Amino acid sequence: MKITISKENYLKAIAEAESEGELVIAATLARWLKVSAPAVTMALRRLKRDKLIDVDKAGVISLAAPGKEIAHRLIRRHHLIERMLTEVFGMDWYIVHDEAEQMEHAVSAEFERKLIEKLGDSEACPHGNRLGLDSPKERRKRGWLPLSELPAAAAAQVQSAYERDRELLEYLNSLGIKPGARLRMLARNVDDTFTLDIAGKATPLGNAAAAKVWVAPA
Repeated sequence: MKITISKENYLKAIAEAESEGELVIAATLARWLKVSAPAVTMALRRLKRDKLIDVDKAGVISLAAPGKEIAHRLIRRHHLIERMLTEVFGMDWYIVHDEAEQMEHAVSAEFERKLIEKLGDSEACPHGNRLGLDSPKERRKRGWLPLSELPAAAAAQVQSAYERDRELLEYLNSLGIKPGARLRMLARNVDDTFTLDIAGKATPLGNAAAAKVWVAPA
């Protein structure tokens, strides 16, 4: 069985969408991968043929054991590449996701071992996301919550940000919102926006962006 880049991308997308609490159906993958519905149908047919996924009668897609192994290996390599690009080459945190998306398919097992020797195997990625698949439920167990849920007047430290939206990451970075940054919720406004104190500056932020940032209340 040949594992192509396309197959890897679909398997990884299924694993990541599941970790975000989404019900994975064909439409989920079309949105997640920005491809057409017919393209998803063809890809799912191949993945099912190769026994990499299971699809129930309602069309809900899940990873079979071999598919899960491939997806988790790819996610692990993506994580290590992001760390390499920031920690070794000094690239900005909001850039490295897209770079890692391209490089993850070419990493050999030997190079992966070298990355682990160099970087270790337990740190969070530059976006604050932990190695493996960290679900919203697990983040809440640690006491984290989306920035959009932070009460008025509460202070917090940014823990992680949704890394699959380059435009969002660049915007957050321009506001000073990145892992490790401290902020305070000044006001929860009636128009579904927030006013934050970031480094002593009152900064507005919309609900959609705030919901993609996880913080630990101080």
